[in-house]
Amino acid sequence: MNGRVRSILRAAQPSPRRFAPAVLAGVGTAVSAIALLAASAWLIARAAEQPLVLYLSAAVVAVRAFALGRGVFRYLERLAGHDAALGQLAAVRAGLVRDIVPLSPDGLGRARRGEMLSSLVDDVEELQNLPLRVVQPLAVAVLASLASVVFVAFVSWPAALTLLLCLAVAFALAVGVGWAAGARAERAIAPLRAAVADGVYDLLVSLDVLTAFGGLDAARARARSADERLRRAVVRRGVAQGATSAAVSLLAGLASLLALVVAAPGVADGTLSGPGLAVVVLLPMAVFEVFGPVPLALASWRQVRGAAERIAETVPDRIPEGLPHEEPAPTGAAPALGEGLVLRDVRAHWPARSDADADAGRLVDVSLRVGAGERVLVTGPSGAGKTTLAHVLVRFLDYAGSYTVGGVEARELSGDDLRRTVGLCEQTPYLFDESIRQNLLFARDTATDDDLLAVLERVGLGAWVAERGGLDARVGDRGALVSGGQAQRLALARALLGGFPVLVLDEPTAGVDPAASDALLRDLLGAVRPDQAVVLISHIDVPPDLIDRSVRLESGRLA
Repeated sequence: MNGRVRSILRAAQPSPRRFAPAVLAGVGTAVSAIALLAASAWLIARAAEQPLVLYLSAAVVAVRAFALGRGVFRYLERLAGHDAALGQLAAVRAGLVRDIVPLSPDGLGRARRGEMLSSLVDDVEELQNLPLRVVQPLAVAVLASLASVVFVAFVSWPAALTLLLCLAVAFALAVGVGWAAGARAERAIAPLRAAVADGVYDLLVSLDVLTAFGGLDAARARARSADERLRRAVVRRGVAQGATSAAVSLLAGLASLLALVVAAPGVADGTLSGPGLAVVVLLPMAVFEVFGPVPLALASWRQVRGAAERIAETVPDRIPEGLPHEEPAPTGAAPALGEGLVLRDVRAHWPARSDADADAGRLVDVSLRVGAGERVLVTGPSGAGKTTLAHVLVRFLDYAGSYTVGGVEARELSGDDLRRTVGLCEQTPYLFDESIRQNLLFARDTATDDDLLAVLERVGLGAWVAERGGLDARVGDRGALVSGGQAQRLALARALLGGFPVLVLDEPTAGVDPAASDALLRDLLGAVRPDQAVVLISHIDVPPDLIDRSVRLESGRLA
């Protein structure tokens, strides 16, 4: 896990070449601010001695130059820093998506949707703070502070040692106080944010079910409780950051007082001028202003590391056991079905199973043949391995044994290529919050409206679409505006547009009224071309005239 976290953090940090201009501009900003105060202090103290104006002109010009330089460098710092950080963040997002694709869908089954959303959005967003709020402020503070100590040493080395000691104590306080007071709250914020997102998501998506079964108040209470815990954690973090900043500010004043104590004797013995004393006494204030972001940078580091750890937990660097590994590159061509699908002694299981349910859904030595145009019913109790078989057929899950498509071992085919031949209609089909047209075009983007209307007529939705106002009618988030049967018909229409030689229908009547299930099955299977093979998975009885033969799975084996 530590190696994965480090790789995520390295990916979030821009290269030194790209990030160096931002750091250098930040140092320019800090040095300009410190030099502005030093020049102003010297100018005011020297002017009090009433020298000729000629002796003050250089200091006047320096004050103007440092004031202008601070603004210019600040603009360049923001411009270069955000350009590098946001550009790197885009690369991190793209890399994360590449890591997720081999895991989807079955390698992500243990992650709740709200937690996944938080990891992919909030935690990835948090990674941009690594260069902007951690690396850059720390680098600028260290370089500017060291430069200031060196400068003060040329004026008064006792004052320089005092400044260095106060900076070291301030850093220790920032680390110690910040860690003791705020680390726990900072670690809790992101998981609590994920809990809030998960609670709100469940509340909105399942609003109808919660209302029907009287669970709405409990769901609201869970979301409200998670939000309250998040608020308390944010307040605790703010208090810790405020206490740390207050301690650093007190040290800034102490540094100036100590500089006055150790440097004042130099004025008495003539080794230090009055303007020089003003510089070494006031300079620590400017240095500690530059040092001020350090406590916040340390707090941001803890949050960034926590975000990287959660991303590492959600998206592992290795594909879990049970998922396809090292697939061939896709060719873009669908393998010929030929002699059909042939499974011989196939064994498969879901990834990341606990010991308690390791056997649930496992396939053990399954042998099955599905020829072109054949309709095979797979039955069995819940947990017998029916959905596991469906996901093996489309290569969402890996397998042991032999599984051939048209005589070619499935391992030798890219999953994308295989799924051009074997299509899956899942138990709960996913419908996008788009129009009916767009939901169908995902299957074949070259289809015309006439093609779409024709396939909708085949699945029994022609009249329904006309009543809804045509192809532009929306289906709602995850099909919220359509019934379960209509969602299954839309999913089948999408599959028919894909032209798969083999269709795997996983529990197509789930969530459909039992009285209407036979009619739905007749419509679904009636819409399939005669030359298309169908693997129908169902735990309920199916009219025998709709299928050619049936097999039964029990405890992962064919009975």
